[in-house]
Amino acid sequence: MQEQAKNPFVALSNKQKNKDRASTVIFAGFTYFVLACALFIFGKITYDGAPVLFKAEAPFVNTDFLFSSPETLVEFTNEGGSIVRMDSSDFRVFKEENPAAVIRDEHTFSYSGGGIWGPLVGTALLVVVCMVVSLFVGVSAAIYLNEYADHGRLVGAIRLAIMNLAGVPSIVYGLFGFAFFCLAPWFPVLTYEVNPETSVAAFKVPFSDGFLSFQGWGNSLIAGGMTLAVMALPVIIAACEESLKAVPKGFREASLALGATKWQMIRTAVLPYALPGILTASILGVTRVAGETAPIMFTAAVADKAKLPWEEANGSPIFWFSDMFTQSVQALPYHIYTVSARIPDADAVRDMRYGSVFVFLLLVMGFAMISIVLRAHYRAKIKW
Repeated sequence: MQEQAKNPFVALSNKQKNKDRASTVIFAGFTYFVLACALFIFGKITYDGAPVLFKAEAPFVNTDFLFSSPETLVEFTNEGGSIVRMDSSDFRVFKEENPAAVIRDEHTFSYSGGGIWGPLVGTALLVVVCMVVSLFVGVSAAIYLNEYADHGRLVGAIRLAIMNLAGVPSIVYGLFGFAFFCLAPWFPVLTYEVNPETSVAAFKVPFSDGFLSFQGWGNSLIAGGMTLAVMALPVIIAACEESLKAVPKGFREASLALGATKWQMIRTAVLPYALPGILTASILGVTRVAGETAPIMFTAAVADKAKLPWEEANGSPIFWFSDMFTQSVQALPYHIYTVSARIPDADAVRDMRYGSVFVFLLLVMGFAMISIVLRAHYRAKIKW
């Protein structure tokens, strides 16, 4: 009895045991409730979107939906009273080939026909720009804060600022990107025609007919990618710092004791062991911001665009490259917002809505799987 009195964790009565069981049931109930909500959302999206992407016959994938750009959808009633839906391009051909065809109750739905190739390509390009910039800057900042900087008030204030930035609403990042990357004239572009209204300085590029003009990026792929990168930085920096802290200090001390410089120690004894966590957190962070609508709506995305960025670019290779990244693009999150919020609700729009959401869900899941595979691959190689 005396030992039990000294141990506060020994159950003294059935009442306490029942409370413990009740707590377990409550905690498990909330956990499985969250899981059920996630399964319901994913199941609903899959149930409505999978039939749009997959077909019963070969090649079992709706390639027209994936590899054609959005078009206006035309819905009408034919002579027999049946409802017919056609893409605008097919509808024009149909009227030319059948001038006597009876067309009643004609309705059009913008961006609800065709496919999602343009938004899919635009999203991929935005993610690439975001990933390159945010990984380089974020990992470098994390290395400095964790390995080089003195742990004083200044570093504490910087970490606090990073934490606060992680909670800033996405629309604020969108307005920041619009003002800083789109309107500010101090970002240079290579161009053959200088815009006199926005350019603050222009210099002739030797051996070419073009100029290096400081006239800003405007609504463009590079502006959208940079805005997403700034938005992803707080998450990436915090995650990379945690991965670096998880590496034992003995690795650092042993490396320095053998005569390695600070950078040699970081490169050979710290980064290889922190790499799995860095890659996983960074990819997931970039994937999260890639689904944001407000930042790309303000800085990069357009609802309708006939050509892909590289199809509109022109000039010699270096000017072509600059021109491509200063083109506006379509993006899947903005396309989903457009067909869901700006187009009147109708059965004709359902396929485009749910098909786009389902493909975007697969894209996000694909990035998550890549991060898991990379983490498992590097963890299997590196052990301590």
